[in-house]
Parts: sequence; C-alpha cells; structure tokens
Amino acid sequence: MNDERLPRRRRDILAVSGALAAAALAGCTGDGGGDEPTGTATPTDTPTDTPTDDPTETPPAGDPSVDDERLAELAAGNAGFALDLHRELAANAAAPGNTFLSPYSVSLALAMTYAGAGGGTEAAMRETLGFTLREETHPAFGDLQAALDERATAEDSSGEDEDVDAFRLAVANALWGAPEYGFSEEYLALVEEHYGGGFNEADFAADPEGERERINAWVADATADRIEELLPENSLSAQTVLVLTNAIYFTASWRQQFDPENTSDATVTALDGTESTVPMMHQELRTDYADLPRAQAVELPYVGQEVAAVFVLPDEGAFEAFEADLDAETLFGVFDALGDAEGDLRLPRFEYDFAAELKEPLEALGMGPAFGPGANFSNMVESGGGPGIDEVYHEAFVSVDEEGTEAAAATAVDMIESAPPESFDLTFDRPFLFCIRDKPTDALLFLGRVVDPGAAQE
Repeated sequence: MNDERLPRRRRDILAVSGALAAAALAGCTGDGGGDEPTGTATPTDTPTDTPTDDPTETPPAGDPSVDDERLAELAAGNAGFALDLHRELAANAAAPGNTFLSPYSVSLALAMTYAGAGGGTEAAMRETLGFTLREETHPAFGDLQAALDERATAEDSSGEDEDVDAFRLAVANALWGAPEYGFSEEYLALVEEHYGGGFNEADFAADPEGERERINAWVADATADRIEELLPENSLSAQTVLVLTNAIYFTASWRQQFDPENTSDATVTALDGTESTVPMMHQELRTDYADLPRAQAVELPYVGQEVAAVFVLPDEGAFEAFEADLDAETLFGVFDALGDAEGDLRLPRFEYDFAAELKEPLEALGMGPAFGPGANFSNMVESGGGPGIDEVYHEAFVSVDEEGTEAAAATAVDMIESAPPESFDLTFDRPFLFCIRDKPTDALLFLGRVVDPGAAQE
C-alpha cells in the first residue's frame, strides 16, 4: 500500500502499529487463511483518532458475492430492508441505545405473510421488504434455507483445536391458526414447501392467553430458552386468527479464540460521551481487515469459516453519519474490501437483548397497507379479504466472549380478522456496528450496534 495516498491518521496507525477494524457487522469475504505471516505487528497504544480529510467520502459500493443470481438478488433486497429497519429503530429510540435484531428472522416471518397478500398490500410489502423477485421470492427463500441447513453444524477444519465447541445454526418456522377460519390449502402448501412452516391449530377465540403461552414455549424451545416471552401478555385476543413465527438460534466458537488471560478492564466511550469500564478482550491475529473511508472493518470467522462476524468501527465522531449513510451496496462494498492483515485486536466482551414492536417502523417504511382490517390478504383464505396484521413482535439476544458468539432471535406476525497483509492495532472503545452473516449467500443473520458498551454487560 502506498502510504502517501492515505490520510495522516491512517499513515500513523499503519506505520507505527497498524489499524485493524472489526468483525461482526455482516460477515465477510475470504476465510482469513493463507500462508503464515512473514512479520509481526508491534503492539502499541491505540492512537487518538481524528476525522478523515473528507468526511463525506464513503466506502466503495459492492454486490453480494454469491454466484447464484436469484440468491444474490434476495440477499441484496434483504440487506437493504435490514438497514432501513435498523435506522428506523435507532432513530425512534427514546434515547441512544444498543440495538440488535435478526433481519433474516424478520424477513422470513414477513415473507410467509407476504405469500398471502394481494393488491395494494402485496405491492406495499414487496417494496418495503425488497422482494424484487416477485413470484420467485418464495423459492429463493427455500433455496437460502437449504443452503443454511448445510451450515447447521460445523467442525474446526483447521485441525488446530479438536476440542473446540461445535457450530450450530438452527432456523424454525410455524403457523398457528384458527381452524375454522378457512385458510387456503394452496397458501398453506406454499408455506410448507418453501419455509417448512407447519400449520398448528390454535383456539384463540376460547383461550388466547393459553395459545400465547404455547407459542412462547415453542419459541423458547427453538432458541435454547434465550427468547422466553416473544409475545407479551395480552398481545393476542379472541380476534386473533393467525400467528406466523420464526425462530433462529446460533452458537459458534471463534476460529481463533481470545485467551481469557489477556482480557483486562478498559475504558470505553458511549455515543453521548460518557465513559465506563468494561472487560476488553485482546489477541494478536491474522484475519481479513479493511481500511475504509471514515471507518475500519475486521472479520472474525467462526469454526467452519463459512459464517463470520464483521465489526465496523467508524472514525472518532463519525458514527452517526456513517450509520446514516450505510446502505446495502455500501455494506457489500465493506465485505469486498476485506483482505489479509495481521495485528492487534481489542474487542469488548458484551451481552444484551433487544425487543421491539415493529408495526410503527414498518408503517414508516411504507408497509402501512398490510396493517389493520383494510389489508388485502385474500390469497391466504378460501374466500373474502383475509385478516390484517395487528403487530409484528421481534426479540433478539447476543453474547460475545472469548470463546465465540451465541445469538438468538424470534419474530411473530400477529394477524387479526378484518494482498500482502497490512498491520493493525484496533480497540473498540467507542460506538460500533456489528453483524453476523452467512458468507456463501451473504444472508444477514443478525445486525446490531453497541453505542453504550457499559450497558451491554451481564
């Protein structure tokens, strides 16, 4: 790399110690492998950040890396919706806070709902959710699910650690409906074929609270008890006719784990400028890294190397502007820019959960026609206009420590009638973004931000 082409801050970091970015935002390209490094970065204190010369410069645009055109288009649409929803949730928070969601879970649950939509409701959902494949949307989701099923379990292929914990990725879908409502057999068959969403009879009219508890128990079982009460008390009623649910559970060890002996307390700064002390993990490693305009990014692959975490650290004072500008093409550009590097990485240990009702954010994004008694879900029933969406519930959990990551999420749609390696030295001591993606398909499995690391502790 030609140092003369870099802003002063980048030259200083690379010359003195390097500057790695982070690994969790949405996965990345490359497996972080390669020949043994020829040199060793010299650990130093992290330099003080200053804004880049051009604060309006953005990372280059990119496309999904998957070769299958249909899966690539699905990944692009899902990522666009994910970042739109992420921004809406962040903007509407009562105060700047940590968020975390599974875009894949939300898209899956709403895709099953979209299969029954017609007219203006179908058009509004297609536009909001980025379902540009139209009638091919459901087969594409089925193909993606089949690809993810191949990653259901994985082993350490490096041969370096035979005792490392197994990788696990599990996705489950289910429909819970009033048997007397007259759901279309064609609709139920489509959901079963492409989503594996079996139909469960539910007597909402007689016992909505009992059915709520039954659905919550299913979600808890599917998420290893990480999501125990997706549907809050009194969320269902005698008017409920259908609940569509998705649950996703993920746990995996880092391919290169952090040594707990190297974890020590460190000061981090929240988005509002307040400081707190958190356990900061540390390791010297070789992995994929990108030095971007206004940010740095690093990937940490999990066992099996097909799923990875990508962490993105915006420059000092640039978090809000960078987050606001981040769209699907920019995110894929981040992935494309990742390349072989070695250096020091410092990442806070964190754990938190996040729950949200998504009706208002989805309405703000253009999906209003799908809510209420005026919605057109005529393709869901044998006759009539079908039900309307009353609320969309989402809850997610994430834990990142020295060994790896555990993450879980669930969504319920409640429907009612009516090159040579660079060097780096990176410390995540201020707000950052992260995600977990499936690398072969570029599916965004989880997406979050940590703007207050002190509040994200056990």
